[in-house]
Parts: sequence; C-alpha cells; structure tokens
Amino acid sequence: MRVRLEPQDEYLHELGPEPTFNESMYFNVYDPAARLGGFFRLGNRANEGRGEMTVCLYLPDGRVAFMFQRPEVHTNDAFDAAGMRFEVVEPFEQLTVSYAGRVVLLEDPLAMADPRRAFTENPHADCEVALVYRRVSDMFGGEPEETHERPGEEFARGHYEQLVSAAGTCRVGEQEWQLAGFGLRDHSWGPRTWQAPWYYRWLTANFGPEFGFMGSRIARRDGEGTRGGFVWDGERMIPVNDFRISTGWEGEERYHRSIEAVLRAAGSGGEPLEWTVTGRVLNLIPLRNRRDGLVTRISEGLTEWTLGDGRVGYGWSEYLDQIVDGTPVGLEE
Repeated sequence: MRVRLEPQDEYLHELGPEPTFNESMYFNVYDPAARLGGFFRLGNRANEGRGEMTVCLYLPDGRVAFMFQRPEVHTNDAFDAAGMRFEVVEPFEQLTVSYAGRVVLLEDPLAMADPRRAFTENPHADCEVALVYRRVSDMFGGEPEETHERPGEEFARGHYEQLVSAAGTCRVGEQEWQLAGFGLRDHSWGPRTWQAPWYYRWLTANFGPEFGFMGSRIARRDGEGTRGGFVWDGERMIPVNDFRISTGWEGEERYHRSIEAVLRAAGSGGEPLEWTVTGRVLNLIPLRNRRDGLVTRISEGLTEWTLGDGRVGYGWSEYLDQIVDGTPVGLEE
C-alpha cells in the first residue's frame, strides 16, 4: 500500500465532514536515570465541539500523576487546549510539548478503573511540563493513497510515527525533575472512535538512539485484522511484516503484566530478519472510554524491554480491549 507523507502533514489538516473526525498527536518519553516518564496527547474533535487532553506521568516513587479533560474545541487550527500545547518547530525534526494545569496523584494507579472515585478520593497538585522533542529515526507511515478502512471501523485515515529524544523539565507539586530520555511520537487524522477495533496491542520501545521498535496488532470483530510495525537499527527503518505476541495476565481484572513478542521482516536482500523481545510492566494505569453503550479499556503499561541479545530498553505497552460481560475480549492474543 503506497502512502503519502509530506512536511506539511506535521501541521493540522482540513477538518473533514465526518462527525467523528479526529486529529491528534501523542508523545511519550522515559528517562531511566531519573526513573521518570510519561505520555501526552491532544485530540481535536471539532465536529463534536470538544477535544481530548491527556497527561500521564509515571513518577520515580511509583505514583502516577494523571489528568484527562474534554475541553471545548470548535476548530482544527491548533493543538492548544486544557493547558496543553504542541508546536512544530521544524517538520520531522523538532517539536515542543508543554502543559500547565492540575493532576491527580495516584498511589495506586489501578484506582483509575473507577475514574470518578479516583478523582474525588486522591489528592491533586499543580503540574508543569516543558519538553523539546527531536528526531531519532526516520518517519514511519503516512496517508494511504487508497481507502484502507471499512465503514464503521475507521481509526485513522492518516497516521505516522517516529522515534524521538526528549529533554526538559517536569514539576509536580513541590518536586521538579530534569528529564532527558527517549520515546515515540505519532500523529493521526481522520474519523476515529475507540470502539472501532475489537482489540489492539501497541508496543513502543527505545534502546537509545541506535535501536528501537514499534509493534502493532489490531484485531477485527470478524477477521484477522493486521500485524505490523517497524524496527529502527540506527541507520534505516525496517518495516515489520509479521508481529506475534503473547501476554501474561494478572488479577480478576486481567491486566497485562508480562509480554513475549517476535517481530519479523525482510532484509534488503530478501533475507529473513527476526527480533525477539520480552517485556516486564513496571507500572500500569487503566483508562476507560464509553460511547453508544460500549465500554473500552485502554491499559497503559510503562514497560522494560529485553531483547534476545540482552539489550535493555524502555517504552510502553498499550492494550485496548472492548469489555464484554466484564471481560477484555483480547485475552487469547
């Protein structure tokens, strides 16, 4: 499938007519020296008159500082809402992320399974974040030249990702940290609902500037779905043509706690390439989305990754599942 990606795609796109049109950017980062990391997301849903803002910081002492808001958004002119702002300094090379607002401090991040109770029964604090993101890898993805989503299953007309470095400051309450780490960012546009996939698994990992990967598994209700991703070897972006994953689950709620995965690709001469990786979830927060009577759980796991050759890196394991009869639908993956 041929895709188009131009520097102008770093900026916002024309607002489409679809009621669920969404344009969003997402950034994550982890600094193993500071034992601090997090992710940030802004989504514009101008046709619905609202946006989605998420800040989620995994603090060194095991707490999670979190905030989610649905601010009023009526245009698709900027990523600037609810105290968060994303700016493109140089397309594909440098962007900035800032946040100034409140967060809830969770001693037990799993408490976010009941958001109302979590927000009312835990303390809040002021938070400020100022980060500069810079290019590490080439870009992966873009907008396909042909429609690739079935009606009712739209999740991103255009989508690309990039491994990055990030440096700056983070303050929560009276504590402040200098942060210098690695992460991944993405940018999506087009109609989207979180209920479109039956379930998905999205793994992101950084092992410094010389190596990183992304693995994606998206399942459909009535078919196999897709498996893919990329590996960055420090010089080139290698598309993954097969991605297999198995999960160790924990507790009655069935949160993912351990992961084994294999990414396969073809080398420049057609030779088979394979990478094996195991993941250990260091901390996890479950997020919830509800729409049209459906409940979706998105479990965000800060994860330590170990490659088959012993190298250790860090990133996220994001597990989205539709919840049916109280159970995540993707337990067999």
